Amino acid sequence: MISLTTFLIVCPLVFLGGFVDSIAGGGGLISLPAYIMTGMPIHFCIGTNKLSSAMGTTVSTLQFARSGYMKLKLSLVAIASALVGSTIGAKLALHISDSYFRIILLIILPLTAIYLLFKKNALSAGGLLTDQLAPRQLGLTLIIAVFLGIYDGFYGPGTGTFLLLCLTGLAKLPMNLAAGTTKVINLTTNITSLTVFLFSGKVVLLLGAVAGIFGIAGNFLGARYFKRGGSSVAKPLILIVLVIFFIKLIHDFL
Repeated sequence: MISLTTFLIVCPLVFLGGFVDSIAGGGGLISLPAYIMTGMPIHFCIGTNKLSSAMGTTVSTLQFARSGYMKLKLSLVAIASALVGSTIGAKLALHISDSYFRIILLIILPLTAIYLLFKKNALSAGGLLTDQLAPRQLGLTLIIAVFLGIYDGFYGPGTGTFLLLCLTGLAKLPMNLAAGTTKVINLTTNITSLTVFLFSGKVVLLLGAVAGIFGIAGNFLGARYFKRGGSSVAKPLILIVLVIFFIKLIHDFL
């Protein structure tokens, strides 16, 4: 039985996570800890979070698509790569402790924050949505989608943030196109890993579905805010998310 207190803890935070995720990624840094605070086993927390996240991400993905922030060829490459990565990651998550990823993240998070602080044009790769994509950009997007797909299937928090940073910083995609491609990859990894967790019986359906409605609302409002020029807050939001995640990781280890 799921108590009312559990819903009161999870639902508002999933709404907030959805809003942040649709703008700067990293909504899982807010929503997953919300589930963990309820005391559920970690695999149930991850699986149920995948359900609510997939519902919310579906809405923001559709809104980004309607706004023209996606390219068909790039999206197909991203989907295929993310499918492979997230399937591997989700299967690993059922058998291996997430402590391995946490140790790696203790190194990656401070370096990412330093990169954002001192790289003036971070998240602002040049180019227009009408530009022809170079083969190098497609190849790098493929690699990024595979590796971050594995991470998202295995653990998850911060995937959208890391995708946005990698697609703008490494693949040199324009911010709007990177944001749209991030949604495509995130939705693919969420649905793929959710399927694995569902078949393993690690999802609390009622809690995930109700929280997902709140996530949809958050993603909807966040995507509308992004379309109106809210991308300018992406950098400070990502920095805040990274700091919170780093503090949480240290707290978990201590």
